[in-house]
Amino acid sequence: MSKTMQCFSCVVCFTALAWLGRLGASSSTAALPRPVLVESGLVSGDPGIDPAITVFKGVPYAAPPVGELRWKPPLAAAKWEGVRKADHFGANCMQNLAEERKPWTYEFMAHGEISEDCLFLNVWTPAKSAAERRPVLVWLHGGGYTEGSGSVPAYDGEKLASKGLVVVTINYRLGFFGYLSYPELSRESAHGSSGNYGLLDQIAALQWVAHNIGAFGGDPNRVTVAGQSAGAGSVHFITISPLAKGLFQRAIAESGSAAWTSAEVPHSPMALKTLADAEREGTSFAEARGAHSLKQLRAMTWEQLNILNPQRMVPVVDGWVLPQDFAAAIAAGKQNDVPFLTGCNADEGGAEPHPAITLAQYRKQAHELYGDGANDFLVLYPAATDGQAAGAHNAAARDYERTSMYFWAQDRQKTSHSKTFTYYWDHPLPGPDSPKYGAFHTSEVPYVFNSLARSYRPFDAEDRAIADRMTSYWANFAANGDPNAKGLPKWPAFTRDRAITMELGDRPGPIPVARRPQLEFLQKLFGR
Repeated sequence: MSKTMQCFSCVVCFTALAWLGRLGASSSTAALPRPVLVESGLVSGDPGIDPAITVFKGVPYAAPPVGELRWKPPLAAAKWEGVRKADHFGANCMQNLAEERKPWTYEFMAHGEISEDCLFLNVWTPAKSAAERRPVLVWLHGGGYTEGSGSVPAYDGEKLASKGLVVVTINYRLGFFGYLSYPELSRESAHGSSGNYGLLDQIAALQWVAHNIGAFGGDPNRVTVAGQSAGAGSVHFITISPLAKGLFQRAIAESGSAAWTSAEVPHSPMALKTLADAEREGTSFAEARGAHSLKQLRAMTWEQLNILNPQRMVPVVDGWVLPQDFAAAIAAGKQNDVPFLTGCNADEGGAEPHPAITLAQYRKQAHELYGDGANDFLVLYPAATDGQAAGAHNAAARDYERTSMYFWAQDRQKTSHSKTFTYYWDHPLPGPDSPKYGAFHTSEVPYVFNSLARSYRPFDAEDRAIADRMTSYWANFAANGDPNAKGLPKWPAFTRDRAITMELGDRPGPIPVARRPQLEFLQKLFGR
């Protein structure tokens, strides 16, 4: 470095420190002094609706993955001069936007600009100084690995931050930008790998948190990685990735923990593909668009790549980011062993308030699913009318989901030394469609964040009390690895000999995952 550049760097550092020092001397009632110094430069946020919370939006955590960086692991964000104003969300990663897809209404959807230049994160902090070392929660959005964003209204982190957490939400590459495997990409990689770019983005965000969150008053040694649906699947994959070792100390997976294999349920959040299968699909994807080389693929515009609806792309067992699948990693004790909180919802996984199934369809489905065990199943879940068939269908689906989660926790405990907490969410989200959709997939999220004000739904005092309780459980877990605290209904940790889970919603408390005869049937079904 030249003497001129050295002098310039000294002036920048001196100015930044002086500025931070002056702001640090401001009123004790103020939120975190602004600006904050991160590795790439100075960044300033704004007070939240609650002025005790400071919000930073659209902070780059990695370089734009464009041009020759398309389908490559993320690089560090470039440094900037002066103060970057973090007062608006960055662009969403490439996806097909929609105002709503029932039951998911506006507050569950990504809105605004889309771009390949999308690797941004957002921070909500209650800290008044960098020295506070508060627990951190890093949120990975859902959306089937094809849509979603850290700026989704339901993920507004202000109320959760008011419980003492530093909350971080992130964007990560989606669809074919995030999960395309291709033979030339694998050959280009020093690791012989391709396809897990979205996961690598998430790990890069965790690395950014490790290096920078202290400046926001967060504790880099008390980081919880959390997510829902595809975000929950990502949490599972991060817990078995050697690249994420030491970057987090707790994990939360909302809707995504089950004793399924990817072959049995290919649309599960925990679905994986082999690198060979993913490369074949990637080759078909390219040829369908008239591309016969990586150079041609990288030269194509988003519109040219998106002319067809591609097969869903998911993470890949690539030998580097994911050396093996979840079941194998857990069996071998290769997980990043941290306290784990996970759960499922009443009206997902096949259940819904009013399933459109007749008695004849129900019986036929039982024989198709359970074969020689169908008669036993129909004794355990009997029905003599269409109405009874709908109720039996739901009862079976809910037992299956809770029990599958219980078996997942059993498998995890074989090689884990950390506590696991499971839940069953059954509070219907209010609104005109509530009787149709009930406690649907994702419906717990506005309560976890207590982001009810970001929705037009008719929430009442009961909803607000549930949201306050949920944020307390999540904040306690992020802080201590245990959701329990004085004043909250006791949430028992998982134990192998008690087939129970914590009901969350209207009647919080432990419940059986299934009655004993039904549990024994499902044990046989799962080969337990």
